[in-house]
Amino acid sequence: MGRMTRPEPPRLDLATIALRLAGQTALWQPLVKYDPISRHYARLVAAGDYEAWLLTWLPGQGTEWHDHGGSAGAFVTVQGTLTERHAWLGGNGAPTILPEARRLGAGSLRAFGTRHVHRVTNDELEPAVSVHVYAPALVEMNTYRPEGDLLIRTASQLVGENW
Repeated sequence: MGRMTRPEPPRLDLATIALRLAGQTALWQPLVKYDPISRHYARLVAAGDYEAWLLTWLPGQGTEWHDHGGSAGAFVTVQGTLTERHAWLGGNGAPTILPEARRLGAGSLRAFGTRHVHRVTNDELEPAVSVHVYAPALVEMNTYRPEGDLLIRTASQLVGENW
C-alpha cells in the first residue's frame, strides 16, 4: 500500500493580494501620515497566512539594504514613485548588487521570493505611499552594508524587539 501524502497548501498570490488592498483606498488612505524623521508604517492586515502594511515615504527616505527573513512579498506603489535596487543571491557567497534600478511609479507592482535582498528609496520630490504584503508574516529582517558590489550582513532585527 502506497504512502498517503498530504497535499501542499495552496500558495498565496501575494501580487493579487497587494493589488486588491492597494485598490481599497478607504482601508489605507486614513492611515497615511508622514514623519520627517523616518518612514511611517501601519499594519493593514494580520491574517493567519500573511500580513499587509502601509508605508509612507517622504523625499529622501528609504530603507537600508535588507531581506525579509525568509518571507516572500509584494508591494504596490499607490502614490508617488519609489526606486528599488536589488541584489543577486547566488550560491553561498555574499549578495551581489545589481547595477540597474527599478523606478516604481503609482500603480507599479513588485513581487519577490523568499531570498530577495533589496533597498527601496524615494528619490523624487513628492511623497510616496506603498502597500506591502508578506507571507509568512515578518518575524525577522536582516540588514546589509555595501562593500564594493557585495553586501555584508550587519544585523538581524526581530519583530517586537527592533520594530
